[in-house]
Amino acid sequence: MRTLAPYLLAWRTTALRDREVVDAIVHPAHAGPSAELARALGEWNGPRYWSDETKHRHLILIRPTGWRRRERWGRHLLLLFLTLGTTLFSGAFFAGRLPAFVPWLPYPADWWRALPAGWTYAIPLLVILLAHELGHYVTARRYAVDASPPYFIPWPFWPFFIGTLGAFIRLRAPIADRRQLLDIGAAGPLAGFAVALPVLVIGLLLSRPIDQATGVAHLVLNVGGPPLILGHSLMTWAITAVVHPGAGLVMLHPAAFAGWIGVIVTMLNLLPIGQLDGGHILYAAAPRVQRTVAVVLWVMLLLLSLQWIGWGVWAALVLAASRGRLGHAPVVDGYRPIPRTRLATAIACALLFAVTFTPVPFGL
Repeated sequence: MRTLAPYLLAWRTTALRDREVVDAIVHPAHAGPSAELARALGEWNGPRYWSDETKHRHLILIRPTGWRRRERWGRHLLLLFLTLGTTLFSGAFFAGRLPAFVPWLPYPADWWRALPAGWTYAIPLLVILLAHELGHYVTARRYAVDASPPYFIPWPFWPFFIGTLGAFIRLRAPIADRRQLLDIGAAGPLAGFAVALPVLVIGLLLSRPIDQATGVAHLVLNVGGPPLILGHSLMTWAITAVVHPGAGLVMLHPAAFAGWIGVIVTMLNLLPIGQLDGGHILYAAAPRVQRTVAVVLWVMLLLLSLQWIGWGVWAALVLAASRGRLGHAPVVDGYRPIPRTRLATAIACALLFAVTFTPVPFGL
C-alpha cells in the first residue's frame, strides 16, 4: 500500500483466510484515475476494481495471501469418470441400444458393449454441466476467492434415467461484496446456457418429426415403451416452432435431450431461493426483497408439485441444502453498491429464467 498511499484519503483492510480486501477512498484529484495513480496500480499484484459511491470514488484492491488448499484432484476425476459412465448408459438407452434397467429383472450380460452408442447424449450433457461450473469457478478465482473444482454427481439409471444429478462447486471462503456475489452467481447459468442453446438447436435438427399437426410440436423421448412427453418453456417452444414447423410430435435425438436438460438446469439454478445461483443474483441486486421473493416462489413450487412431483422434491432439496434458510447469507460488505452494469446482468438473468421456465418438465 505504500506506493498507493499518496493517492488515497483513507483505506480499510479486511483480512480473510485466502486474501485481503482493501477498501480505499481515492483522493478526488486522482479519481480519474490520474496518470500517477494508473502507474502505481500497475504494480499492484492482485485483482482490483472501482466502486462509485455517494461522496467518494472507492478502489477495491484484493491481495491473495498465498494460502492455497491442496486439491484432491483424484476425487474430482473419479466422480467425472463415474458420471461419464452413468450418462453413457443412459444415452445408450435413449439411442435404443439398451433396455430399461430394473433392479429385480435380468439384464443383458454384455450391456457394456452398447455404451459407446450413448456418447451423443453423455458428452454434450457433461460439457454443458462443466461449462456451468467453470463459469462459477473461473469468476471466483478471478476475485481470488477459494473455490473447489467441480464435483460431478453420478447417478445409476434407476429410478432416475438421466444418469446424473448435475455438478457443483464449493465456495470455501466468504464473498467480499455484492458485486463479487452477482458475478460469481451469474457466470454459471450464463456459461452453461451458452453451451446448452447450440446443443439444443443442433439436437433438434437431428431429431425427427413423427406426426403432422397445427400448432407447436410436443417433444417426446424414446424410453423403450410409450414415448415420454417433455414440457416446453417459451424458449424450447420458439426453437421447436422454427426448426420443425407444422410437426405434431418430435422424437428427440439424444443430443437434443441433453440440450433440453441444459435448459432445465439453467432454469432450476436461476430460482432466487437460498444458495441457488438465482438466490445469489437477487440478493446481490436487491438484498431487501430476496427472502420475500424466495418464500413466495418456494410456496409456488409446492403448489406446482400437484402437477409434477419433481417440484416438491426440488423444493425439499433446496431447503435442505440451504439448511432451512430461504434467505441468502450476508456478504462481508453488504453496503457497497453494485454498478449499473451488474444490474443489467441481473435483469438478463431474470429474463433468462422467464424464457426457460418449464411448468411441467416431464409427463405432460
